[in-house]
Amino acid sequence: MARCGLGPNWSCLFANDFDEAKAQSYRSFFRASRELTVKDIALLGSADVPGVADLAWASFPCQDLSLAGSGAGLKGERSGAFWPFWRIMEELAAEERSPKVIALENVCGTLTSHGGMDFSAICLAFAELGYRVGALTVDAKYFVPQSRPRLFVIGIRTDVVLNPRLHVGGPIALWHSPAIVAAAARLPRKMADSWVWWSMVPPPLRRTTFADIVEDNPNGVNWHTRKETQRILEMMSDVNRAKVRAAMRSKTRIIGGVYKRTRVDSEGKRVQRAEVRFDDVAGCLRTPAGGSSRQTVLVVDGPKIRSRLLSPREAARLMGLPDNYELPSNYNAAYHLAGDGVVVPVVQYLATQLLEPILEWGSDNPLRTKQSRAKYRARVAVA
Repeated sequence: MARCGLGPNWSCLFANDFDEAKAQSYRSFFRASRELTVKDIALLGSADVPGVADLAWASFPCQDLSLAGSGAGLKGERSGAFWPFWRIMEELAAEERSPKVIALENVCGTLTSHGGMDFSAICLAFAELGYRVGALTVDAKYFVPQSRPRLFVIGIRTDVVLNPRLHVGGPIALWHSPAIVAAAARLPRKMADSWVWWSMVPPPLRRTTFADIVEDNPNGVNWHTRKETQRILEMMSDVNRAKVRAAMRSKTRIIGGVYKRTRVDSEGKRVQRAEVRFDDVAGCLRTPAGGSSRQTVLVVDGPKIRSRLLSPREAARLMGLPDNYELPSNYNAAYHLAGDGVVVPVVQYLATQLLEPILEWGSDNPLRTKQSRAKYRARVAVA
């Protein structure tokens, strides 16, 4: 998905994942995909990465950094994959093949994991390798009808000239959440000269809604029976039932998204609740570790209420993937591909508003003299 977002002005030198189902979809879409290595990144080294990349992009596992995860942080078995990736960056530096820019994507819980120590460790790793670094939070809801805030940590090599219009003297509310501001304040003093407050212009208004991507006759899922839909309604709290009643009174077709969550009731007991939203935005997609992680579509049309699971193609659309992106035939594998990815239009916006201007300004390529972007093909390694 990162490669989809970067677009045709980028050529891919290297790509890596250890999930064969994702790899099959990648090969199907990109056709010539000799750059893809399907292997645990811990088993790879700089010798596996050819040439010199302008950008290294890593979306490493989030489970140990998520607020709903184990709390193991960068020491965890999954989110700890950051360190093997960083070892490759160190090896490339030793070989004088460091990428000009390194971008990391993960959940916002990275900022507070282990009291902020994990985020500090990431930033220190950048600084010690000779990079200035900054972070942004970007919510996908500005680009697609899905609430999906994510953290992007972007470092630029210190010998690359920094475009003055891409950084500011302090945080910008749209891109720098209070959690980023607090995390930056916790960084060691020696990081002061290495920190960058990245700046981008606000995105245009989103024009699509959740209802726009929902199909009447989807593939891969079936509509629930009346009994199954009633069971979902019975799992709702009074507040959520009131939302459904209000939707029924509107006498218009309204589509919402439902997640099942564990809550504490008035008696202090943990119970499973169904929570619905009718704000034209889907909840954040997650990987289907269990039934509670799969989003349900709720269609209210006057007195008629229908429900079903979100289809794999609808999940892919919420991630900004084109409809010709082939998905795994297995439901959970397809949903996992979507829920575990990065939103394509978000990457596209970062590329056009930040990554490409960084490279254009800080290099000797013709773009610095405002020639056509199409004449320059940046090189990327995606892990």
